[in-house]
Amino acid sequence: MELKLRPMVSSDAGTFAGWASDPVFRAHAGWSEDATFEDLAEWWAAHIANPGPHLIRLSAVFGDDVVGYVDTHGDAEETRELGFVVGPSSRWGQGWGTLAASAGVEYGFEVLGLSSLWAEAVEANVGSLRVLERIGMTPIGTGDEDVFLGAKSTYSRFMLSRQDWARRQ
Repeated sequence: MELKLRPMVSSDAGTFAGWASDPVFRAHAGWSEDATFEDLAEWWAAHIANPGPHLIRLSAVFGDDVVGYVDTHGDAEETRELGFVVGPSSRWGQGWGTLAASAGVEYGFEVLGLSSLWAEAVEANVGSLRVLERIGMTPIGTGDEDVFLGAKSTYSRFMLSRQDWARRQ
């Protein structure tokens, strides 16, 4: 079996909201400790039903299990921002992030016909930085500062062109 991307469905809302019961995941994702399962499930259900015009978010599934999600964001015709999330934290360090991000790259280039994708991760989030490097993204600079796990950190930005991706296939 392999990891596949599919459109989000309403039943995914409970899965995503359930990840908030994992304190490690919650802290890394920056989710409020005050939000209840019901609050998050309601937020996810609304977001799945109406994601907005510049966001494509897909569930990353392995068999019948939702292991994460991937998104592309932006209104430019040729490029978009790539995002990926794997949950809960018990799945981290097993290659799911690399598989999900790789599937997102393939979707961006093969389905959306983009010429490039960019992504960013805070420098303190070493796991996410490694994923971006593994999928062939090249560092292009730094972005804003943010707080990650209680400490200030700067975003590192990455880019991958369709041509560079095709060479790696």
